[in-house]
Amino acid sequence: MCDEWTAEDNDHHLSRRQFGAAAGVVGLAMMLPVAADALPAKGRDVTIATPDGECDAYFTAPTSGRHPGVVMWPDIMGLRPAFRQMADRLAQSGYAVLVVNQFYRSTKAPFLKEGESFDQPQVRDRIMPWREKLTPAAVTADAHAFVAFIDRQPGVDTKRPLGTAGYCMGGPFVLRTAAAEPARVHAGASFHGAQLVTDTPDSPHRLAPKLRGSYLIAIAENDDARSPGDKEALRAAFAAAKRPAEIEVYKGAMHGWCVIDSRVYNQAQAERAWGRMLDLFKRTL
Repeated sequence: MCDEWTAEDNDHHLSRRQFGAAAGVVGLAMMLPVAADALPAKGRDVTIATPDGECDAYFTAPTSGRHPGVVMWPDIMGLRPAFRQMADRLAQSGYAVLVVNQFYRSTKAPFLKEGESFDQPQVRDRIMPWREKLTPAAVTADAHAFVAFIDRQPGVDTKRPLGTAGYCMGGPFVLRTAAAEPARVHAGASFHGAQLVTDTPDSPHRLAPKLRGSYLIAIAENDDARSPGDKEALRAAFAAAKRPAEIEVYKGAMHGWCVIDSRVYNQAQAERAWGRMLDLFKRTL
């Protein structure tokens, strides 16, 4: 699903009453549940040198020991408190997590002011030119830089493979990261990923033969309604590459449902998707 469609599609599915309820849930959702066996974790702001400049990012990891690394790609609203919290939560489960500002070529994060969101036309008009700079070549170059950075961190166990996770526009970046660094990245999780299947030669789903490890692709119900053939194209591509992949449409979940500050955040389905990612990383990393 294209990010440009998101606001229109979610408006169509959310009534005023539902929107009010969703907004209330978002406020509550900002307090994520903490597992009983959660590890103490600590995060810090970091800067990563890339061929195109310096990327501002957030790195968080358990306070002791060495752990598998994970590169996390945010949705189109970028690196912000919601993604810091999600990264911290993953760190508490035993991972060293790097969540990046994918728009570093254009702006520092966070770039949204209070009350702004991608639903607003003026905000979309500001963000879309930044997105255009994220060509496949640019994302691939970034993936190399981010993997190199995370492997240099003392809390990362470089003897174990890396994982990657991405949301919305970050979904296809998961596959591009894994294809760019197949020796290191052996697991990827895409949540309501946008444009995973296109008719271009470099479509993300065509990267399946370059991948190693296993993958999770969690699809929103309204994304599937718009592009019902995408899941079959993804399944066919992974099957042909003999690459394990769990590809599922999450019933009742709309585009953006996994992100805790989204107005369509669906806690029950987000928790299920999060659990599937943890299961994938536990098996693979």
